[in-house]
Amino acid sequence: MVELLAPAGNLEKLIFALKYGADAVYAGGPQFGLRAFAGNFSLDELQRGISFAHQHGRRVYITINIMPHNEDLQGLPEYIEEVARIGADAIILSDPAVLVTAKAVAPQLELHLSTQANAVNWQSVKFWHEQGLARVILARELSLGEIREIHERVPGVNIEMFVHGAMCISYSGRCLLSNFMVGRDANKGECAHPCRYKYALVEEKRPGQYFPIEEDARGAYIMNSKDLSLYPHLKDVLATGINGLKIEGRMKSVHYVATVTRAYRLALDAIGRGEEPPEHLHRELFKVNHRDYTTGFALGKPTAEDHVYSGRNSHGEADFLGIVRGFDQEKGLLFEQRGHFRPGAAVEFIGPTAGPIAFEIPAIHSADTGEALAAARHAQQLVYIPYPSALQEYSIMRTQA
Repeated sequence: MVELLAPAGNLEKLIFALKYGADAVYAGGPQFGLRAFAGNFSLDELQRGISFAHQHGRRVYITINIMPHNEDLQGLPEYIEEVARIGADAIILSDPAVLVTAKAVAPQLELHLSTQANAVNWQSVKFWHEQGLARVILARELSLGEIREIHERVPGVNIEMFVHGAMCISYSGRCLLSNFMVGRDANKGECAHPCRYKYALVEEKRPGQYFPIEEDARGAYIMNSKDLSLYPHLKDVLATGINGLKIEGRMKSVHYVATVTRAYRLALDAIGRGEEPPEHLHRELFKVNHRDYTTGFALGKPTAEDHVYSGRNSHGEADFLGIVRGFDQEKGLLFEQRGHFRPGAAVEFIGPTAGPIAFEIPAIHSADTGEALAAARHAQQLVYIPYPSALQEYSIMRTQA
């Protein structure tokens, strides 16, 4: 069975990813990862997350996938030993220095090759497998036909691919723009996302005169890729023989992680039963914040239509309002607020397998005092909402799309 991997930017997102159907999550610790600004885990938080995952029969992979310079190797052996000690199921690496260090200090640790290592052909995949890698995460710059050939040429190798999330305007995420422009090294986890900036042209002999770079009247976001989504082509993806499907987004919200993971989980389960995924599931991917979707390289080389020219910001059809934390027969749903709402609001609930369930909020009461409230507007405020029955644990409430 193919493994579904979801992003875990913090402990809460890890829990939601697993509750909403991920077989495994990938997360960054306090060092050596490529998401320095993603709210990475402390080692204590990682250990708690790993324990939670193992209690539910799931796996946790830790990213140690920077491109290290000499000074970055200091402390690496000790860090890998600690990651192994707290029970990580695998580490994701991209550099031979991390590979040889891990094999020396924690030979029991499973090793996965990061997409950063640019595996784009079957001989490369075979090479990395022979070095002791249990899994190769393929570069994004591959078609489904190429992935199928890799599987056929090296059938004993476990391979993984990205199926959903943001795309970098670089080769397999290896970008120099951030380093060059603002001194923040994307290959050490400090990307400033210059591919999302708005650019203008300056002629050499006319300093200070900025000329917009335009394609028709659409703007100047010349490197702003659309987001990857292969959901409509899941059957074709599975036909390649792939072993792991990966969702990008450790910096995304709880709403994003839960909703996207749920959509892919339920679709994969339906396909596994020989059924068509429910039609409403695809719509779920448009309710979270996203850029317009593209199939990337999967069905052919990207064109100008695979970029976003109108702006850098993402958009979604529904606003995340909060999380169901319990139920009382008399008071209703105990609810943790994450967005502004008031009585009369038209909302909907989704759970790991249930929903969306449309509902109009009749009233809101403080969980502390019991008083009726005109609105829930304080961050993580606990309130009761009258509701006839309990909902699945960790259910989410959002605006109706």
